[in-house]
Amino acid sequence: MSAPRHTNFPYEIKDLGLADADRDAAHADVYRDFVAIVRRLRRECPWDREQTHDSVKHLTIEEAYELVDAIDAGDPAEMQKELGDLFLHVLFHAHIAETEGTFDVGDVMRAEMTKLVRRHPHVFGDEVVGGTGDVLRNWEAIKRAERAEAAGDGEPAEAPPSALDGVPDALPALLRAERVQEKAAAVGFDFPTAGQAWAKVEEESAEVLAADTDDALEDEVGDLLFAVVNYARLRGVVPETALRRTTAKFSRRFRAVEAGLAARAGASTGTASLDEMDALWDAAKADER
Repeated sequence: MSAPRHTNFPYEIKDLGLADADRDAAHADVYRDFVAIVRRLRRECPWDREQTHDSVKHLTIEEAYELVDAIDAGDPAEMQKELGDLFLHVLFHAHIAETEGTFDVGDVMRAEMTKLVRRHPHVFGDEVVGGTGDVLRNWEAIKRAERAEAAGDGEPAEAPPSALDGVPDALPALLRAERVQEKAAAVGFDFPTAGQAWAKVEEESAEVLAADTDDALEDEVGDLLFAVVNYARLRGVVPETALRRTTAKFSRRFRAVEAGLAARAGASTGTASLDEMDALWDAAKADER
């Protein structure tokens, strides 16, 4: 059985070394059924028919976060479910675009495959890399070249291409800070060592304490958070993941405090003293050890 060719895709699948193409072809029928269901929903369901990219974008974000929750929980069954929900949103947005005449799901897949091949010359070309660092540097260099080429194909850009282009404004603040820092680091603008990044954290901490107006305090707290993200990044810690973990830990222990108070007749977080709650907090912390 020969591997299929994707129309308008600039590479033969067989040339890409996809040894599992025959096995994955077994999923084609399931994919077609999924697409058919989405098409029917968009034709026959009043709610689905009325939706636009804008009206469901918040739901797309929600599904992505539900997938992250499933990953954090280490729950494969829930991951499968949430990946299905997210995949539905990909097909749904693609079908909306198809009915508007802008693109379809085939265009989405061809564009992504082309991008993946182009940005992995060490896999699909003759580029030689020494490790992950080279891969990431090449990726960013190729993206910059793509942006420069795109700007040259159209009207003059309002501003010259930036190394920071492509970081979505809608990312959570910690994640966006990390991505901005990664982009800057890719072109050499970075602290040489994590120790120097930590010195910046200490400097910003002092400036927070010295802030004498509300605006100054907000600015300095922002600078401090940005500096902490920088230090975490250089130490190999994903700050978004670290803060999610800490928030989950706080929530777990606070619920234990509430449960401990509820076990006492008439006690609650609204009536208990801080000392009482601290004692229950310490107990919950000790139980986790």
